[in-house]
Amino acid sequence: MKPIQLSEIKPVTLCAGFESKLIHSNSMTWSFVHSKAGHTLPAHQHLHEQVTHIVQGDFELTVNGTPHLLSAGAVFIIPSNTVHSGKSITDCDIIDVFNPVREDYAKLSAQ
Repeated sequence: MKPIQLSEIKPVTLCAGFESKLIHSNSMTWSFVHSKAGHTLPAHQHLHEQVTHIVQGDFELTVNGTPHLLSAGAVFIIPSNTVHSGKSITDCDIIDVFNPVREDYAKLSAQ
């Protein structure tokens, strides 16, 4: 095992306005997201449990139809197979952790 430098990871585009630097372990995916103000993440769901941490900015996270305004320091746990979407109110830095590994993200980071 060796340290990982985020500055050395090439970002990938998750969707318009959302770029991420991805790290994968045997059982988790860490996604270091930068999003631009006004951009939206479409409604979706996945089998992964997700923990979202707002590092910087204001983000509206909608989970099962209920909007939650999250600001720096907020953490939200999204259960497996739960419909969610989001909107960056300001530019945001977000850390998303997924269990198990997001295989779709692993393919993105391998490109």
